[in-house]
Amino acid sequence: MFEVIRSNERGGAHFGWLKSKHTFSFGDYYNPKQMGFSALRVINDDQVAAGAGFHTHSHKNMEIISYVLSGKIAHKDSAGNEEVLPAGEFQLMSAGKGISHSEFNASQTDDLKFLQIWIQPNQFDGAPGYQQKDFGEAVGLTEVITADGRNGTLKMKQDASLAQMILLPAQLINLPVTTNRAYYLHLIHGELTLQGQTLKAGDGMKLAELDELTATAGAEHVKALWFDLPGV
Repeated sequence: MFEVIRSNERGGAHFGWLKSKHTFSFGDYYNPKQMGFSALRVINDDQVAAGAGFHTHSHKNMEIISYVLSGKIAHKDSAGNEEVLPAGEFQLMSAGKGISHSEFNASQTDDLKFLQIWIQPNQFDGAPGYQQKDFGEAVGLTEVITADGRNGTLKMKQDASLAQMILLPAQLINLPVTTNRAYYLHLIHGELTLQGQTLKAGDGMKLAELDELTATAGAEHVKALWFDLPGV
């Protein structure tokens, strides 16, 4: 099975300092058909004005991933972490039994653009955790977050993984799939043909019950996120 979520079909919010597109129901956006997919609960495409941001707020029992597209995030949390997250780096905050944090645009002149992703954990009420790393720009699939932290990846509390996909123009890739797993692809840049559908920036696709899958880049290079999730 597969289902395409087009960029212009996403929900959204506009607060002046924040423009956001929501792939799944979030905040004031409610779509009973889009409540998440497997353990993937949130993909928010956020644009934050210069100097603005999210004041201190709390989370519990959620794996929260931030991936900066342009600009820098100034992060501070109740576990004592105070970091700057630049474009291209991945951040994973495991909320565990509870953590409070703030996220601000570190620039006073330029907008910040980033993806905020929530994955529901399979371990609860543990100690909060913070991880951050740049995985480079290698062509192909590069695992960045896994359940066991293999090969220097960030480690999350769920039987899932996240990979960065970078393809050259017209490149074809065979994606690793099995029939008992679910997958989600979020396209950041370029065009990608998948299951006979052409995806554009901001589009996403739910996939499951597959024993093989290929994807082909369009005329530009492609950047996407590839989620391997528990079966649905």
